[in-house]
Amino acid sequence: MIVLGSVWKGSQMRVHIVWTGGRPHGSRLRRVASALAALLSPAALVAFAVSFWSIAADLHWTNDFFVSTGLFSHWQMWVITASLLLISARLLTRYAERNEHFIP
Repeated sequence: MIVLGSVWKGSQMRVHIVWTGGRPHGSRLRRVASALAALLSPAALVAFAVSFWSIAADLHWTNDFFVSTGLFSHWQMWVITASLLLISARLLTRYAERNEHFIP
């Protein structure tokens, strides 16, 4: 709801606009957190799939893994990455769904 008020000062009119109701201040941040959580969950699924591919490559069930050297050439790093992505998504979801009137 918008409340308009006007005041005449000499030959100028000043208009005061007061926003009432609407969304609280933190709602935009909660929407961003919810959107980011929605993107992190599929990223975690991809990381889990890549970890299974790396395990299959180590067992010689598939061709070579696409990362042959470095830290992410090990399946453990992909599982850890996927787990961190899932934990982050869960924490962001909890923050986004938190009661607006809750004071930590």
